[in-house]
Amino acid sequence: LGFIYHGPSNHYFYNWLDKQFPGTDDTSVVIKVAIDQFFWCPISMSVFFAYLGFVNGDSLSTIGRKIKSNLLMVCERTWRVWTAFHVVNFTFVGNKWRITYINAVQIAFGFLSPRGTKKLA
Repeated sequence: LGFIYHGPSNHYFYNWLDKQFPGTDDTSVVIKVAIDQFFWCPISMSVFFAYLGFVNGDSLSTIGRKIKSNLLMVCERTWRVWTAFHVVNFTFVGNKWRITYINAVQIAFGFLSPRGTKKLA
């Protein structure tokens, strides 16, 4: 999923975001973070849930139910981490290194996040 969807979609999304809101001033950074967290995060999480469902052999209705049941909770958890990391991202990380930075944070987040605190429905 990473090479097929995640990398290319993030590449095009963040390039678009930087073209629409150029610069690293406070206003541009706040707008970029807000769009990333409230628009892009739910899309990315929905694609991730759909992928997991397909891999597990779930029906489309089951995948839809899981997305509906879990999307808000997962987004709320990611907002706790990603909001701060994206402020750093959009302020200090150049576009060329943005995906590398995001992937490094995701790997660290995966290793450091508590496991099993709440099972997904």
